[in-house]
Amino acid sequence: MSRDIRFSLNGAAVTVAAPEDEPLLFVLRNRLGFRATHFGCGLEQCGACVVGVDGEARYACTLPVQDVTGTKVVTAEGLSAHPIGAALLAAFDSEHAGQCGYCLAGILVSAFLLLSADPEPDRDKIIAALDKHLCRCGAHGNILRAIDRAAAILRESAAG
Repeated sequence: MSRDIRFSLNGAAVTVAAPEDEPLLFVLRNRLGFRATHFGCGLEQCGACVVGVDGEARYACTLPVQDVTGTKVVTAEGLSAHPIGAALLAAFDSEHAGQCGYCLAGILVSAFLLLSADPEPDRDKIIAALDKHLCRCGAHGNILRAIDRAAAILRESAAG
């Protein structure tokens, strides 16, 4: 049985009729049309489905939509509207930090959450924030450089 679930999605109020136990991933993709977040393993092991929920990285593949009632959800689609997200997108482009792109939405959201909490993370913090993500393309080095570059872009804009 469906019920209305209300939450904020990328800064906009959303109401969606869905079964309470339907995974947030399916609601985002199939009911709301937000397709950047991907289904990978369905077991919280690959990170392709990671979204931000009230500033925390969460696996949308196993998160029942009822659990986001009243929260602020961020997906990759919402990043460009935020200075941190815009810096990440520019840096990922500059560093060619993605090949197939399947995992990038989750990686970008985790990087966004990291830089939101710590604008100057060291390499170990970046690696720890990305530990939940599996990228089979081998773009890890470029991804790490891109997050470093985004932090530098943000520092420069704050100083400027």
